[in-house]
Amino acid sequence: MGQTLYRKIVDSHTVFRVDEQHVALYADLHIMNEYTSPQAFAGLAEKNLPVRCPEKQMGIVDHVIPTHPVARERRTIMIDAAAQQAANFTRNCRRHGIHLFDVQDREQGIEHVVAPEIGLIRPGMVVLCGDSHTTTYGALGALGFGIGTSEVEHVLATQTLIYRVAKDMRIRVDGRLGAGVTSKDLVLHIIAAISAQGARGYAVEYCGSAIEALSAEARMTLCNMTVEAGARGALIAPDEVSVRYVADRIRDMPPAAVAEAIRQWRALKSDTDAVFDIEHRFDAAGVAPYVTWGTSPDQAIPVSGHIPADQTDQASGAKALRYMGLDAGAALEGLAVDHVFIGSCTNARIEDLREVAAVVRGRKVAAGVRAMVVPGSGRVREQAEQEGLAAALIDAGFEWRQPGCSMCLAMNDDVLKPGQRCASTTNRNFEGRQGRGARTHLMSPAMAAAAALAGRIVDVRKEFPHEQA
Repeated sequence: MGQTLYRKIVDSHTVFRVDEQHVALYADLHIMNEYTSPQAFAGLAEKNLPVRCPEKQMGIVDHVIPTHPVARERRTIMIDAAAQQAANFTRNCRRHGIHLFDVQDREQGIEHVVAPEIGLIRPGMVVLCGDSHTTTYGALGALGFGIGTSEVEHVLATQTLIYRVAKDMRIRVDGRLGAGVTSKDLVLHIIAAISAQGARGYAVEYCGSAIEALSAEARMTLCNMTVEAGARGALIAPDEVSVRYVADRIRDMPPAAVAEAIRQWRALKSDTDAVFDIEHRFDAAGVAPYVTWGTSPDQAIPVSGHIPADQTDQASGAKALRYMGLDAGAALEGLAVDHVFIGSCTNARIEDLREVAAVVRGRKVAAGVRAMVVPGSGRVREQAEQEGLAAALIDAGFEWRQPGCSMCLAMNDDVLKPGQRCASTTNRNFEGRQGRGARTHLMSPAMAAAAALAGRIVDVRKEFPHEQA
């Protein structure tokens, strides 16, 4: 029987088998941020252990850093607890010889944006990070997933992880996404269909003509949010799109070595006779722009739809509606918003910002709406400025800020007030995610841009038709 791509990567990184379900898995790269690493470093110190492979670690300050629109050299963390957290992280990285993208580093940004753009993520790798959206790297054929703090310590000490092997799921998406419909809409469509627990315990492999047509950055959005269906990993087999994306960014290999690596990457795929535990099929032509109505990413509907009337019969649905201040059967189209946030590891890459600029160029943010754009990295910010995207956003009335996680989660000073309603390109709409009592509606960058201009949730295809970037 043939093997799936997931099993091939796991087997090639298995140091030894622990039991029928668990293996010691070798990590090619371990990424750390300032909020999941302190206890891990403290544990090493208590045991008097060194970091086994400092060269296979990467540190980055992204969750607690403020994104105020000041010069990079003037960036300062003003919240005392956050500043101490970042300072400890810097000290630990320096002590152990780990490369760190610190507060004022030119390439600082969100970990899941920075790592791929500087060529650290490559097909066939195992990449670990103390953050659940490490699944992003499956877009490039790498197995990435989040780990807990105690596991961070174990990886630092051994470069391995005691890992429970997942089951295999394949999601095939054929057809073609319509104009104004993006991979963000596609993944919300899929999560709404299979539920927030629909991929629990599975590594998901995406395939099909619609997936093949996506750019590398659009695939990152798809894989990033697959964890919101409970997936333990997401993968797309390497093809010319992902191979070229990676090859163009590698810094540390001579041309001959890159050519040999490309040959190997192209062979990374599931065998034709591989058997998946579960398979799903979707038609891309049936996907519309999606918007969440509740407090879980699977509580989502097409923008022209209505909140399912049966939600009042379900405890979780009724609770979500109360929190969001909405009623079953209500329409989302036309719902007023106070705030628009465009950013996060889901949608803060240059392709996303091009899409936003295409919608807002020559237009103005609606009165009474605060609209923010937070690029995913220093590189993205510089490129957006060079391409004139930043100028278009600023002219339209958007705040153009420094990179960081920002309002994706309330761990910094970009926080919504209770009751404020936000159109957001982030990945989670949990209660309090963007601030205590704040109400979050997930959507694509183009849809969020349209909401900023209209002051309400609208269908970007009807209200602000444009050519996709």
